[in-house]
Amino acid sequence: MIDRLPHEKGFHVSWDQLHRDARALAWRLDGTDWRAVVAVTRGGLVPAMIVARELDIRVIDTISIRSYKGVGSDAGQGQLEVLNRPDPALMGDGEGILVIDDLVDSGRTLELIREMYPRAHFGTVYAKPKGKPMVQTYVTEVSQDTWIFFPWDMALQYVQPYRGED
Repeated sequence: MIDRLPHEKGFHVSWDQLHRDARALAWRLDGTDWRAVVAVTRGGLVPAMIVARELDIRVIDTISIRSYKGVGSDAGQGQLEVLNRPDPALMGDGEGILVIDDLVDSGRTLELIREMYPRAHFGTVYAKPKGKPMVQTYVTEVSQDTWIFFPWDMALQYVQPYRGED
């Protein structure tokens, strides 16, 4: 068995796959008259746009919470900090609001948002076991030790084969 760094157990998501999965999230959320979509920035921006388009929701806002420090294997959870809040008149207690993010990992970010808007509906494209209790709707579960590589985090380039040489 080859030892790997934690981030090397990766789940690579292409733009096409993210689009398909975000559409699948929208289909699961269909059937309710949502008042608005709130994207958790930054990762929730693309899925929220796709969900809003699929469900014909024209009112979109954002909430920005910083929690991660570092990148890749150096990433860790820092202190949560609310950088931007959605329009208070829109939000109320969250009734009729869809809060969309790309991923729920530990659940800390969504837990904070749930405290602020207890009646909002939380949806993510991907969910890890620790954070899964924070969302009502998600598309794909991945293991807690999997690092998800989103398309906005990657560039196309040659990669050496896993075994052997070229």
